[in-house]
Parts: sequence; C-alpha cells; structure tokens
Amino acid sequence: MKLTKKSHACVRLEKDGRTLVLDPGGFTEEDAVLGADALLVTHEHADHFDEGRLRAALEANPAAEIWTLRSVAERISAAFPGRVHTVGHGDAFTAAGFDVQVHGELHAVIHPDIPRITNVGYLVDGSVFHPGDALTVPDHPVDTLLLPVMAPWNKISEVIDYVRELKPRRAYDIHDALLTDLARPLYDRQIGELGGTDHSRLAPGGSTEI
Repeated sequence: MKLTKKSHACVRLEKDGRTLVLDPGGFTEEDAVLGADALLVTHEHADHFDEGRLRAALEANPAAEIWTLRSVAERISAAFPGRVHTVGHGDAFTAAGFDVQVHGELHAVIHPDIPRITNVGYLVDGSVFHPGDALTVPDHPVDTLLLPVMAPWNKISEVIDYVRELKPRRAYDIHDALLTDLARPLYDRQIGELGGTDHSRLAPGGSTEI
C-alpha cells in the first residue's frame, strides 16, 4: 500500500484504488480528506478530530464512511445515518477494502488532574498501527508503526521504549506538529540509535510504499 504523511497525526493509506484516512484533525491540511473512501478517528481532541473536515469528506463522497469511538460518533452520526460506525477495543471490521483491528481504550495521561478520555488505535491490514494519543501495545506484531514522537503527554525516553517494546520493522513519525525544526535532528538521532528499528520521517505530503 501507499502511505502518505499529512501534517501532524494524519496519514492517508491507498490500496487497489481506494483511500483510507486516519485522524484528519485541526492541524492537518483541509484537503487531507479529499477522495477518502473511509475515515478512522482515534479520539475527540481537536488535533485528531475536526468535524468540518469529516463532514466535507462525507458530503464529497456519498459512499464514504467513518469508524470511530462513541464520543466522536455522537457528534456527527445524526447527519449521516448509517455511515458513522462506533467501535471499541477488540473490534474488527473492513473499511474501503482495508482490514482493521481496534486496540486500546484510554488516552495517555497528560496530567493527573486532567480526566482521561477514550482513545483507540487502529491496526490496518495486520501491519500498520496508528495508536492515536497513547502508547498502546497491540497483541499482534506491528510491521509499520506510526510513532507519536512529541506531545504534552510523552517524553522521548517513553517514545524510545515504546519502539523497543513493539519491535516494528520500521517506524514513521506522526504527532509532530509541535516539534520544532531545531529539535528534529535530536529526535531522529536518539530514536534511530536507541529504538532498535528503522526510524524515518516524512515531510507533510511525502509518500512511501510499504
């Protein structure tokens, strides 16, 4: 399949002429959803979920559908009957020809005083894993990890240990809009040297075949 990185936590996956888009949030280009046959959203935070972008995708393609957790589905399902599906940990489904498994239940801890919300990760075609805002370890080998490298809820030692625990064949950075250009070489070097896997990053709009 073809993987295209969009800004922050959003990626596009293309296979057999169909397109799956994950987490087109408010930090992501507005055209990230164009042409989507299916959309997956990990949780309700604005950098992962932008209601306007999802509505635009469903209006542009009457056959497009969304799979997400309840808090997001409740915001948009009434306008698109039968096209917004609620999922949770342990579920499996097919979206636009991609086989998807759902892993995880809670967002990572930002601060003990901030209540944790629901967060799910998606394992696509048994190989590509997008964890959303958590360091979820699925009970399935991961070939390509979409790695949240910089967030208010993590630090680089946790990111490195996460890569070590999952042992993916390769990892591509996501959740990186808050990472400055000055910091990127440091993150590249430390994750690459200590993570124990092939670590890369794509500029927004960059693509690779996986």
